[in-house]
This record gives sequence, structure tokens and C-alpha cells, in this order.
Amino acid sequence: MAKILLFLNKGFETMAFSPFVDICGWARNDLDIDIHVTTVGFTKQVMSTFKIPVIVDELITDIDARDYDALPIPGGFEEYDFYDEAFSEPFLELIRQFDKAHKPIASICTGALPIGKSGVLANRRGTTYHLSNGHRQQQLAKYGVHVVNEPLVQDDNIMTSYCPQTAASVGFWLLEQLTDARTARAVKTAMGY
Repeated sequence: MAKILLFLNKGFETMAFSPFVDICGWARNDLDIDIHVTTVGFTKQVMSTFKIPVIVDELITDIDARDYDALPIPGGFEEYDFYDEAFSEPFLELIRQFDKAHKPIASICTGALPIGKSGVLANRRGTTYHLSNGHRQQQLAKYGVHVVNEPLVQDDNIMTSYCPQTAASVGFWLLEQLTDARTARAVKTAMGY
């Protein structure tokens, strides 16, 4: 069984969260793939960007990175306090643990910024939100990341993307990492992509 630890920091964007749940759900439902998504946060109820509350399965204090196979990180909005938790040391350490174990880490939009801040993307390629004069890409570069202004940038086990439009593509990449290309294609087809 593949186990995904979907981390929801306060202020996460729902569009960057739902592809991981839906794509894995389709794989489980339509193809009988043994894949499970566990949501986790700092609090049991996490308030998303635009004030949609989500109840998570686990708290960060109750999980062990060794029990999971991948870490997707949805981006979020500063105006909704995304960076308060995303830049916290417990979350940055969780990212380091996944990278040290060479497990897939998949981020959408500003979800790349805590990856950069954790240090695991230093001297590696990545991207993040590219609009608004590229200020988020400039921020990512300050962490020593070689920023590439492309929609999807993979560097070994880490996938980053540059805006919410890329969400489904990142979700399908993660599914392929945990299964195979044929399974990812079959789910894409079933979902109309």
C-alpha cells in the first residue's frame, strides 16, 4: 500500500489540496490501487485560504515520516497566514526527513517555499508562483534554489510548480511516482485529462 501524508498548513489553497485527494481516490475507486491519503496539520481543524475549514486525520505531533511514502504540500496565501505554520521548524524538519529518505515531495505553487526554506532544495532546481513580478520566485532563490521559470520543475525526488493551474499535473506526477506511468495514464483518461 502507498501512503501519502498530505500536509495542510493554515491558509493552504483548496485547489492545491484537492488534486491529491481526487487523483488518489480515482486510482483507488476505478483501478483498485491500494493508495491511501492521510491529511495532517498542526490543529485538528485547519482554515484554508478563503476561510474553508478542513478537519484533518492526524496532527503533526502524532505522525512518523517513516510510516509514509510521499509528502504533497499545497501552497497558500500569506494573507491567510500560510507561512506561520509552513515556515515552522517542525514542518521544515518533516520535509528534511522525507528528502533524506529520498521519498517524493510534491508541491503546488507557494508550497515550494517551505521546501526551499528547509534547505533541501539548495543548489537544486525548483519553481514557485511566477506572477506578481516574480516576487515569490525571488524569495525561493534566496534559499539557494536555482529557480526555473517553467510550470513544472522536477529535481530528483522533488516536484515544484509555479501556480494553481499546475495542480492536477503535480498530482498525476505523484501518482506515477508511487505506482507507474500506465496507472497514471489510466487515471488521467478516467478523469478526462
